[in-house]
Amino acid sequence: MLGQGNYNQKIDYVLKVVMIGDSAVGKSQLLARFTRNEFSLESKATIGVEFQTKTLLIDHKTVKAQIWDTAGQERYRAVTSAYYRGAVGAMLVYDITKRQSFDHVTRWLEELRGHADKNIVIMLIGNKTDLGSLRAVPTEDAKEFAQRESLFFMETSALEATNVESAFLTILTEIYRIISKKSLIANDESESGGASSLLTGTKIVVPGQDPEPQRRFNCCGSL
Repeated sequence: MLGQGNYNQKIDYVLKVVMIGDSAVGKSQLLARFTRNEFSLESKATIGVEFQTKTLLIDHKTVKAQIWDTAGQERYRAVTSAYYRGAVGAMLVYDITKRQSFDHVTRWLEELRGHADKNIVIMLIGNKTDLGSLRAVPTEDAKEFAQRESLFFMETSALEATNVESAFLTILTEIYRIISKKSLIANDESESGGASSLLTGTKIVVPGQDPEPQRRFNCCGSL
């Protein structure tokens, strides 16, 4: 079950998801479309790092998605390790009209896997399907790459709001499924007196993370 969260409800899970990919592929626009249902034709390049949140109901649990957006430019690479820390999901975005942005996906994936938790859930996103006549990346190429690397895959249009909510909900639901399964295992081991070493290094529930910055952003926006 999926739905909009009640502002007064207790937050059961906080899930950190990072947006990665080349500059100008539409990461910030995807984030704005999902969290605020907005699209700006005057969008400027992201400077440094920022995040926005949205609260959802998944399987009767209140889940706060904390989605981090960063600049794709090389001069901001210094934020890398802090940016990935605690992330349980990643949206790897390329522009279907720019072949180079797809060719760089391999490098982004290597960086992600080098810094993030090994169990991170990753979705490959081909954005700007509204510019289909300018397509430079065949859907099949991306599908094959995603299958080879065990990634989820979806094509989107932040401009037309095509598949944007579906993409975010797919990754968040998969993360929730993994977390809830681990929570059950941890509870079972706790009751039986066993050590829950299974969760070592994969702590992916971050209640109350970074409470101060959250007030600077539009929290829990609805579509």
